[in-house]
Amino acid sequence: MPHLNEIRKRNNVKIIGKGDKTLVLAHGFGCDQNMWRFVTPVLEQHFTLVLFDYVGSGKSDISQYNKKRYSTLDGYAKDVLEICGALALSDVTFIGHSVSATIGALAAIEQPELFTQLVMVCPSPCFLNLPPDYFGGFEKQDLHELLNLMDKNYIGWANYLAPLVMGSSHPDEFIAELSGSFCSTDPLIAKTFAEATFLSDYRATLKHIKQPSLVLQSEHDALAAPSVGEFVANEIPNATLQVISAHGHCIHMTHPETVGRSIIDFVS
Repeated sequence: MPHLNEIRKRNNVKIIGKGDKTLVLAHGFGCDQNMWRFVTPVLEQHFTLVLFDYVGSGKSDISQYNKKRYSTLDGYAKDVLEICGALALSDVTFIGHSVSATIGALAAIEQPELFTQLVMVCPSPCFLNLPPDYFGGFEKQDLHELLNLMDKNYIGWANYLAPLVMGSSHPDEFIAELSGSFCSTDPLIAKTFAEATFLSDYRATLKHIKQPSLVLQSEHDALAAPSVGEFVANEIPNATLQVISAHGHCIHMTHPETVGRSIIDFVS
């Protein structure tokens, strides 16, 4: 395993708060740890928080990017386990937004003794429509067209996706921030992460999660519909589903008080 200082630099690891319990907060695709800033003020009063950026995102060390490693979500799960190992963490509650809910699940299945609980914020194990039993929200052809748009017009892709993800009813500065975050990611890295996120199917892994899990679902989410949250909660042996009255996929930004309170109630 890489040295602690190498991992801290690689993943821009930050530790705040001073509680006995440790929460590891993992951002979604095209985002960075800064997206948690609305909910961290309430959480750090109760817990120790570990924040980080995936390699290729935020202020991570982009020189450590390896396309082969990060062409599947397992590479990102390996990052999570290396961060936890380097910090000598135990009894971790993993909080993952969007694709990070799946990444956290993979890490928790790999090393179940490390994780006490999982919190999944707007999760989706599969974004594809696979009728008749599962509707992830997108036809395969549509996702391929969206990925092709990344090659042809990266700014246009970011400007199309950001309002879809954030929810158009939210302030323009939130949508602009998300679009800017997409645009600040190297296009080749973003495309590889997007393919790993949007074209994968991790539904079969959910039943192997041993930890008590909280699924926080947005009531109106263009990226992961309530039926997807229900599916996730039903597949995990010990899961609680909480539907939050909200629009959009980034409820930790738009409804931080509700999300923060739900996490505190679940973990405490």
